[in-house]
This record gives sequence, structure tokens and C-alpha cells, in this order.
Amino acid sequence: MGNNPGDKNPSSTANQEGTKLNPGDQGAPGTPGVGENVCSVCSGTGKVSGAECPNCGGTGKVLEELGGA
Repeated sequence: MGNNPGDKNPSSTANQEGTKLNPGDQGAPGTPGVGENVCSVCSGTGKVSGAECPNCGGTGKVLEELGGA
């Protein structure tokens, strides 16, 4: 799954709904308790050393679990 030749990021995976998740994502969009955050690897630029960030797939954003008490 997620490794089709047309995929922008072949290292991304797809969840059961077919939404592509990048390695830095902790949950799918719309999942309760998960929100968008700036990628800590590329600082939101989408690039690392001039190449696409492997953590966020070049978007500059990751989906992370929201903190709570």
C-alpha cells in the first residue's frame, strides 16, 4: 500500500480509508485526539538538505497526538 509509481512519497503508507500517512504522522486526519503540527525534522519547510523531508513527505506538517491531562 502507498507504493504506487505515481505516489509523491513512496515511503508513505495508507490507512484503511486510503489516506496517505507519512512516517512522522501519528494518526489519520479526523482521528479524535490528533492534530496538525509543524514537522520537527524540517521545521515546516518540507526540505532537508535540499531534498524532500522524509518525515513529513515534503508537506512541512505532521499529524500528532494532542497532549492532554
